Amino acid sequence: MSTTPSRQPDAIVIGAGHNGLVAACYLARAGVKVLVVERSDIVGGAAVSRKLYQDFTYSNCSYVCSLLRPEIMRTLELPRYGLQIIPYEGGCTMMRGGGHLALYDNHDALRREISRHSKRDAEAYDRYSRDVMRQCKFIKPLLMREPPDPTSFKPRDIQELLYLGQRLHGLGEERMYDTLRFWTMSAADFLDEYFESEIVKAHFAGTSIIGTALGPRSPGSAYVLLHHYMGDIDETVGAWGFARGGMGAITQALSQSLEASGGSIRVDSPVERILVKNGQAVGVALASGEEIQAKTVISNMDVKRTFLNTVDPEHLPADFLTAVKRFKIRGSSGKLNIALDGLPTFPAIPKDSPTIRGDLHITDTLEMMERAYDDWKEGRWSQAPYVDMLIPSQIDPTMTPDGKHYMSVFVQYCPYELADGPWTDEKRQAFGNTVIDAIANQSPDFKSLILHAEIRTPWDIEREVGLTEGNIFQGELTMDQLLFNRPVPGYAQYATPIKSLYMSGSSTHPGGGVMGAPGANAARRVLRDLGLGAKS
Repeated sequence: MSTTPSRQPDAIVIGAGHNGLVAACYLARAGVKVLVVERSDIVGGAAVSRKLYQDFTYSNCSYVCSLLRPEIMRTLELPRYGLQIIPYEGGCTMMRGGGHLALYDNHDALRREISRHSKRDAEAYDRYSRDVMRQCKFIKPLLMREPPDPTSFKPRDIQELLYLGQRLHGLGEERMYDTLRFWTMSAADFLDEYFESEIVKAHFAGTSIIGTALGPRSPGSAYVLLHHYMGDIDETVGAWGFARGGMGAITQALSQSLEASGGSIRVDSPVERILVKNGQAVGVALASGEEIQAKTVISNMDVKRTFLNTVDPEHLPADFLTAVKRFKIRGSSGKLNIALDGLPTFPAIPKDSPTIRGDLHITDTLEMMERAYDDWKEGRWSQAPYVDMLIPSQIDPTMTPDGKHYMSVFVQYCPYELADGPWTDEKRQAFGNTVIDAIANQSPDFKSLILHAEIRTPWDIEREVGLTEGNIFQGELTMDQLLFNRPVPGYAQYATPIKSLYMSGSSTHPGGGVMGAPGANAARRVLRDLGLGAKS
């Protein structure tokens, strides 16, 4: 895709990932002439659908949809441009030696399933679900709001601090203490307060480590668990689903929405430098040598790539640069995309169980999960990895030829840098074999069905998508990197030390996942500064 603007753009967005496209859509709908420049030959960043083997469609980086804000979908009319989200029906964690914990959308059915493992845990599940939902209700309204600067006396910041304080006070004294504890707890400690069964704790702990360089016993991992819980589909909180046609359907719909509003996209246009004159961004210089002028520049790249790679340091305060260098972006996730000749069997899952159409896991204790994290800390890929595997072709047959299937396998943990030297083709294959062997332990016919496997390490994800160290959240979701600390204290409101240069990526509030909130929030900040939005 490449469309050429008829005149010099008012604003340039660097990167056609989902947040960049969301920001561009909001700006274009407000009458701003927008050009999106993308380094790759396709639109989408980490949310893409690609045919890398015959007629199989892979969601080859991000793979499930839930966090995408429904208000963004409505405002940008994404269903009109072909976006269809298909909920899946649950999931399953398989146990070594046989047995399983099935997960169902229905609260009562899940409660009965938990009771097979522990009647006490079944009773505790009501309390757990209530408390997690309470945290979601507290945080969700903050996702689409610009975080306040606690050191500022501007009316908007004072107003936002009062709003935050009122929400916290509204919880009541006891719940206020619980909330402050929760944000700094480990997922293991949090789950220990409710459950006794290892398989139950292992399942719920899974979302606390996905995409992050933390283990289940690391302080702050409880919030990561909650971050994955905040999505909703058709107003069902915590629901997950597939984008029909793969995750690229989201960014394709955003692209069409943008173009319908008059915006433009140029692919194969990597930005080498953000142009700055007299302390103000004035455009971008492409790797080809071409310079494009604009009064506003919005970077959808992560904070390190933006300020350490594309802005000359002479234009930035020294303390700001130091803070950017300290911002934690650590690669810990791998991804396999596998074309299958048929549907694999999993003896631990009852025949015809709907749970096979959801996410499947093979890590059945917190100890196993923590040991996988220990491998990562030593610079090795996990020898018994945590996997989040799905077979979306069971629900979306458009992704594969008739009778075939596609499996997406997200892996924790896989280091960006190995202790024994750089990644090689042989090491990448060995990593993939480790993951395939772990799945085959639960599926005796799995290996015989494999037609093709794409294996991606954090190093591969960085090289292809442009995410520093392949970190899917563009930065850890820990308390020191949330709200007004994300990405840098004093610069958490999408503006930067350089006038007319903004950030819209997941390095900003509220963080990662295919959510779109950072892009929408950034666009509102730009429009306000341009005099086209709400006043400060």
